[in-house]
Amino acid sequence: MSEKLELQLARGFRDFPPAEKILREDVINIIKEAFEIYGYSPLETPTIERLDVLEAKFGAGSDSDAVSEIYRFKDQGKRDLGLRYEFTFALARYIGMNPQTKLPFKRYQIGSVFRDGPIKAGRYREFYQCDVDVVGVSSTLADAEIISLLSFVFKKLNLDVVIEINSRKLLEDIMEVIEIPKDKKITTIITIDKLKKIGRKEVKKELILKGIAEEKCEKLLEVLLVEGSNLEKLEKIKNAIGDSKVANLKRGVEELTELFSYLESFKVDYLFLPSLARGLGYYTGPIYEVFLKNTIIMDSSIAGGGRWDNMIGKYLNKEESSFPATGVSFGLEPIMEIIKKRDGLGSSTTAKLFVIPIGKENINSAISITQKIREQNIPTIIDLMNKSVSKNLDYADKLKIPFVGFLGNDEIKENRIKIKNLMTGKEELLEVSCLKDFFFK
Repeated sequence: MSEKLELQLARGFRDFPPAEKILREDVINIIKEAFEIYGYSPLETPTIERLDVLEAKFGAGSDSDAVSEIYRFKDQGKRDLGLRYEFTFALARYIGMNPQTKLPFKRYQIGSVFRDGPIKAGRYREFYQCDVDVVGVSSTLADAEIISLLSFVFKKLNLDVVIEINSRKLLEDIMEVIEIPKDKKITTIITIDKLKKIGRKEVKKELILKGIAEEKCEKLLEVLLVEGSNLEKLEKIKNAIGDSKVANLKRGVEELTELFSYLESFKVDYLFLPSLARGLGYYTGPIYEVFLKNTIIMDSSIAGGGRWDNMIGKYLNKEESSFPATGVSFGLEPIMEIIKKRDGLGSSTTAKLFVIPIGKENINSAISITQKIREQNIPTIIDLMNKSVSKNLDYADKLKIPFVGFLGNDEIKENRIKIKNLMTGKEELLEVSCLKDFFFK
C-alpha cells in the first residue's frame, strides 16, 4: 500500500489565492510606477547567490540576524550557495562585476527574499521586498531624494506614515566621544536599534552583557534620548559632543544639517530620531525607517534603508568609498497587511466581463464575439460549462466580476450584447464593437 501524502506547506511559507494576489499586484504596480516617476530602472538578480557573497564581513555584519538566517546549501559541484536575504548586496555584486556602469546608476528591484528565522504574526520565511537605490552619488542630495520617494510612495498608497531619520556617522561620533571600544561599536549599534522595541532598561542590560561599562551606557542613552524639535535635538547633540577633541567629530551633525536642508526643499515631513540605528552592518551615513502613524494597526517598520558607501569598493578591493550608494527597501508584507485591514480583498479574478451564451446553439457564435471583445483589451471570460443563467450569475457574484454579458439569438443577430452591472442591476444593450468605450470611459 502506498503511503498517504500529507499536503501541507513548508513552515513559514504560504500560498496567495487570486483575490490576494490581484491586490498584491495592484500595490506593487503603484510602487513600481512611483519608482519610475523618480527615474529608477528595473534590475533583476538571481535568487541564489554564492555563499561568500552573502556572508561577506563587510555586508550585513556577522552579528546580524540576517546572516544567521541565510538558507545555505550546496549544488552538485559541492559549491556553497545560499538564497538571497535582501537585495543590497546583490546590487553591490552587480556593480562590482560591471564597474563601467554609467553613474549615477538608479535601479529598483522587486521580488522574493528568504530568511530562515523565527515565525510570528506578519513574519514569513519568504517575503517580498521592493528596493530602490542610487549608486555613484556621495552628496546627501541622493538621500534626500530617496526619502522624498518614500513619502511619495506612501501618499500614493494613501498611508499616513512617519519617516524616522538618523545618521550612522552621528552614532559613531557619539560612541567616539563616550569612548565605546572600537571592537564593540557594531554590536552596540545592533543593540541600540532595539531601543524602541525593548526600552531603555533592557537595552542598557544588553549593552552591559556585551561588555560596555555601565557609566558609558548611561552617557550613551542620555545623548540618544534627547527631546525637542528636529533641529533642537540636533543642536543638543552638537553641544554634547562639541567639547571633544577627537578628530572629525561633528561630521554626523554636518551631514544631517545638510540633509535636513534638502528635505525642506523637497517638502518632506520627517522625525529626527537619534536612537535609530538600523541593525545591518554596512550602513555608513544617513539611515531611515518608516512606521505607520496608527501603531494599533501596525507597530513594525514598513520601509527602511540608508547610505552604504563602502560595500561595492570592498567587493572590488578598491578604495572603500569609490562607489557611494544609498537606498531603501519597502516591506511589501506589512504594507499588504495594513491595506487588507483597511480595504479588504476585492475580486477573485482579473475578468471585468463574464459572457453567458443563452442556449447551447449559440455557443460558437458567443465564442466568436468573446474573441472580438478580448481584442478590445477587455479582460473577459465565457461560460465553459453550459450552466444555467442563475448558476452563472451566482458564479460571477462570488468571484466579484463587475459585469455579465448575455448573448441570445437577438443579440447575436444584431452583433450586440446585453451588459448587466452586478452592483447596480442596470442593463444596457451595446454594440460589441463599442464595448471599449463602455469599459474604459
